[in-house]
Amino acid sequence: MNGTKREKIKQGIKVRVVQKQHQRSGKLTEGVVQKILTNSSTHPHGIKVMLESGIVGRVEEILD
Repeated sequence: MNGTKREKIKQGIKVRVVQKQHQRSGKLTEGVVQKILTNSSTHPHGIKVMLESGIVGRVEEILD
């Protein structure tokens, strides 16, 4: 499932995000959502979140 719709992303779910510096390579980082940073209901590149590890990135995949 992709992460372009804010309604599908909740705190505490496991996701894979792409960090800003990895957008060209597409390297994904897995983690648990701590905070949703995007205010709009959708975003074409993925909803921006902060993981519990402190990493900020756009959701590429929802794992839960």
